[in-house]
Amino acid sequence: MADFPIKGGVAVITGAASGIGAALAADLAAKGCHLALCDRNAEGLARTAAAARLNGVNVSEHVLDVADAAAIAALPDAVLAVHGRVTILVNNAGVALAGTFMEATLEDFAWLMDINFWGPVRLCRAFMFALTQEPTAHIVNISSIFGVVAPPGQTAYCAAKFGVRGFSESLRHELAGTNLSLTVVHPGGVRTEIARSARIPQGIDPVEAAKQAEEATQTALVMPPSEAASLIAGAIAKRAPRLLIGRDARMLERIQRLFPVTYWRRMQMLMGRLNKLSSPGPVAP
Repeated sequence: MADFPIKGGVAVITGAASGIGAALAADLAAKGCHLALCDRNAEGLARTAAAARLNGVNVSEHVLDVADAAAIAALPDAVLAVHGRVTILVNNAGVALAGTFMEATLEDFAWLMDINFWGPVRLCRAFMFALTQEPTAHIVNISSIFGVVAPPGQTAYCAAKFGVRGFSESLRHELAGTNLSLTVVHPGGVRTEIARSARIPQGIDPVEAAKQAEEATQTALVMPPSEAASLIAGAIAKRAPRLLIGRDARMLERIQRLFPVTYWRRMQMLMGRLNKLSSPGPVAP
């Protein structure tokens, strides 16, 4: 199968103001792809768009809350009015939620699901007609390694990301033999602001939550967004059905396949052993 034609196409990217979305916009623009960039953060969106325009591509900016179903329904007309077509849809926008299932409210849970799950579903539905009018088109749905494994304290996030995975795999099977292909992406620890910007439910100490988010950002979120974006662009070019990003994601996925019930306990045991090996021994007198 020939590589997907990125150059000269039009990519819609959500969550484009920062992180993976901004990095992917830069990568695709450098490859000659025109862009329709979407984010709630108008200031960050403008920065991403200005940088992309330096590559000589046509870039439109769309201030969008992906939890807003009416705004999503209106987006294709706004994009087509500027670009005339859409060849790539990247559902990247996402949020995080601190706390356990009982610490978060159902309203908190619904807030995250509206963005992380219903956002991609609604956007796929909204752009399906425009995508099917192209000789070849592609969808990228960003799930997470937490769409493969489910650690404690991530009930809402895992529910959404497992949902994106299941939705994407089923949709990919439905699209088999058509002009439209799909990649579901499972990033591991990519250095974005998602942990620092997580919603904190009432009753959780915000200082402690911020401390934990900073520790997670420094220790687990290590891959530069530009590296993740390069891998995603490569997956688009190859029309790869699935992409695991990072050694951590590949390792967790492998352990989950081998031990589908006990994988998290085994991971904790492994991390405990590694911590002991890396800790300094007793100081000689």
